[in-house]
Amino acid sequence: MLAEPRPAARVVAAVHGRRETVPDPVFEDGLVAFLKASYGPAGLVELYGRFATGEGPTDTLMRRMIWRGLVRSCGSGLQVASGAGFKHLETFDVGERLFVGAQAQLCGRYDGSCVIGDNVWIGPQAFLDARDLVIGDHVGWGPGAKLLGSTHSGLPVELPIVRTDLEIRPVRIGAWADIGTNATILPGVTVGKGAIVGAGAVVTTDVEPFSIVAGVPARFLRWRPGSEAIRGVLQE
Repeated sequence: MLAEPRPAARVVAAVHGRRETVPDPVFEDGLVAFLKASYGPAGLVELYGRFATGEGPTDTLMRRMIWRGLVRSCGSGLQVASGAGFKHLETFDVGERLFVGAQAQLCGRYDGSCVIGDNVWIGPQAFLDARDLVIGDHVGWGPGAKLLGSTHSGLPVELPIVRTDLEIRPVRIGAWADIGTNATILPGVTVGKGAIVGAGAVVTTDVEPFSIVAGVPARFLRWRPGSEAIRGVLQE
């Protein structure tokens, strides 16, 4: 018996990536100012627990207001899904139309820095060690994908590794890049503009712009089709 032909893929328009920027309602600025004045940073973190996991419109609004009240700067159109967590949002600069998926965790450090560009989509259950992190514009971050920004030195060997000093290494994710589901980006890595990291990949070295990498450890597979001209411009 001949196998039936595989059904053709359906092509539909992107949603988040094509969303236009709409200014936040004017009342939200006043609400953010009121919350910051009334609670202060520590109080806002505590208040977040009341709204962190709810699905209703009030919970959704309050998550957004509290994030806006805590970050260093924030563009319009922030969306924070239920269960999303954070540490040290005061070290974050957030662009327009950031989406943070359900149960994602964004963990900064009190003396660190995280810059997230415009129109970034961070999928559910993602984990970002955001102590020295820059994510460019229009980046897609797949569900469950992880980014690690530090490692223990392991020295001296007479100490348990967990007690040795942390080495925080900068991670840079170029604009237009796409990080696949359950991929892992290791400390010190730069992912170039427009690169694709395959699902489940473990990225240990820098990724060239407009390349496609996959595997454990991640290896170069090929260049993105049609990228020859734009790669040539980047190399000039």
